Amino acid sequence: MTTLKIFNDTAGRKPVATYTDIDAIATQLHGVGVRIERWKANKSLTNDMSNDDIIAAYRESVDRLMSEYGFKSADVVALKPDHPQKAEFRKKFLDEHQHSDFEVRFFVDGKGLFYLHPNDQVYCLMCEKGDLISVPANMKHWFDMGENPNFKCIRLFTTPEGWVAQFTGNPIAKSFPSFDQF
Repeated sequence: MTTLKIFNDTAGRKPVATYTDIDAIATQLHGVGVRIERWKANKSLTNDMSNDDIIAAYRESVDRLMSEYGFKSADVVALKPDHPQKAEFRKKFLDEHQHSDFEVRFFVDGKGLFYLHPNDQVYCLMCEKGDLISVPANMKHWFDMGENPNFKCIRLFTTPEGWVAQFTGNPIAKSFPSFDQF
């Protein structure tokens, strides 16, 4: 279930609020400039579909966002529990960072935990199949896919470089529940 927990960034591990209703989650995230939507495929998906077929299944929604934000490309990324480099991929995203561009992810399958740090609170959003999240440029955040990642996402980019992070050096990420603890 898509879940949002909001924590004070200095007050330990007890959330000040928890939301599971998508409209309430959207309202809370909109207040800090983050967009969440639910998408549905325009045809049935199978495990053996190509990346192009997956994007085609969401073409209307992908094209709408590409036009709205000026995205130049879309791709599909997937990680399964048996991937030999899963620990290295996980570590890459666990420290607080920001980007000069939007970070947009649509969960075709599986789930992942975004931590958003726009002010003196941390918004922990467990995204699941059907969820799109758009993190605005320059928002501090991090991401945890868990010890045994299992997700497939469509990513959208405005620059050819794709995902480029500027790490903040703040150790805050270590103070919050991991994906597996959430």
